[in-house]
Amino acid sequence: MKTQYYTAASLDGFIATEDDSLDWLFPLGDLDSSSYPEFISGVGALAMGSATYEWILRNREKVAAETGAAWPYTQPAWVFSSRKLPVTEGATIRFVNGDVRCIHAEMQIAAGDKNIWIVGGGDLAGQFYDAGLLDELIVQIGSATLGKGKPLFPRRLLHPVLHLISVRQMGTSMVELHYEIRQGNPSGTA
Repeated sequence: MKTQYYTAASLDGFIATEDDSLDWLFPLGDLDSSSYPEFISGVGALAMGSATYEWILRNREKVAAETGAAWPYTQPAWVFSSRKLPVTEGATIRFVNGDVRCIHAEMQIAAGDKNIWIVGGGDLAGQFYDAGLLDELIVQIGSATLGKGKPLFPRRLLHPVLHLISVRQMGTSMVELHYEIRQGNPSGTA
């Protein structure tokens, strides 16, 4: 079992615009020609921040067109938020806040022998990293720049924390970088 941050980012390192838009991403490729189908088949539980959850709720039609369902996950999800959020019918969601370590233990039990996916955002993935719980970073870099927005991973990671294990070209607009995170230096300093 691994805890993985699987996401897409612009060439200049943002996962979304300042107003949480992903409109820049959709023209760059489609899920079926990416590693997503294989990746999601190995996921047993997922975590997401409130901005990601609210984006899914606001964009139900886009999500349904892209994935076939307004709530595209069959796995149990933990949504991290300090606010009360609307419930999604038919989804197994736990709304939580606090230290990711305690919640990670619950997620491991639910995931069984499958992986845990940190869906987003970057700061939530950083909290898992800070706690020594993040094993892999899988990022699909798109051929677009945003100039500013929500950062991919707002942490300072210096060599040798990230160990590149594969690179995959996805058409002419994206590349996927797959990193293993070497634990033991969670402060990010060399």
